[in-house]
Amino acid sequence: MSGAPNGLPPVVWLDGRLVAVDDARISPFDHGLLVGDGVFETAKVVDGVAFALRRHLARLRRSAAGLGIEVPYTDDELRGAIGAVIAGNGPGTGRLRTTVTGGPGPLGSNRGGVAPTVIVAASTATPWAPTTTVVTVPWTRNERSAVAGLKTVSYAENVVALAYAHERGATEAVFADTTGRLSEGTGSNVFLVTGGRLLTPTLATGCLPGITRDLVLEVTEAEEADVDLGVLANADEAFLTSSTRDVHPISHVNGRALAGCPGLHTAAAAQTFANLAARTLDP
Repeated sequence: MSGAPNGLPPVVWLDGRLVAVDDARISPFDHGLLVGDGVFETAKVVDGVAFALRRHLARLRRSAAGLGIEVPYTDDELRGAIGAVIAGNGPGTGRLRTTVTGGPGPLGSNRGGVAPTVIVAASTATPWAPTTTVVTVPWTRNERSAVAGLKTVSYAENVVALAYAHERGATEAVFADTTGRLSEGTGSNVFLVTGGRLLTPTLATGCLPGITRDLVLEVTEAEEADVDLGVLANADEAFLTSSTRDVHPISHVNGRALAGCPGLHTAAAAQTFANLAARTLDP
């Protein structure tokens, strides 16, 4: 992807206009900046097309509705904006993010009663290693939170947890919920094999209903189930899913090597998902 002189992508779409990155401006009073009042979606870009965009736009609206934000553009308008950003950033574009915030507001939790801010931005995608390592963290997901299951821009919790993982030589951090059930990673969902079954935590644990998670559930024998956090470290095999990882095998949990990486279930899920993506870019 050709970039601007400062190394940033050349263009973004901001509140209805395609603008050069250096000319893009949002208010210092924007509620997304001030209090994390906003939602977003990240999609991978394949051959110039945002993968599973229908599902991403639907989840963007669900998350926005959960915060009481009305997205001020139709899906067709957003699709047009996304296409323009991908085209404007060139063939190296691999990652696409759409963000909607509460717009400019007071220096506090109240909103300002103005139109939301909407940003579509793109970048290259950094390839993942063939396998990944995870650690469990001492903090929990609050499955009873007002924003449980919503993809909000309030990511400070994830920043802290991911730094904790990196300090321990891992590439992802995994949370339990407040009852000790396995929940999710900082930007991923978790699948594991135990007792011959391929399982992923239920949404009752506060985990995000991931796009790739949903697709894997639809095209494999995977089941939703509540399992204790400790089951992950003793799993026969496990993998992460996300829009940029696809199906990503886990080799170690808390420093312990899993027996299968990738195991039979993981390899089958990865192949089935790849077959799906080869058939359609908007499943």
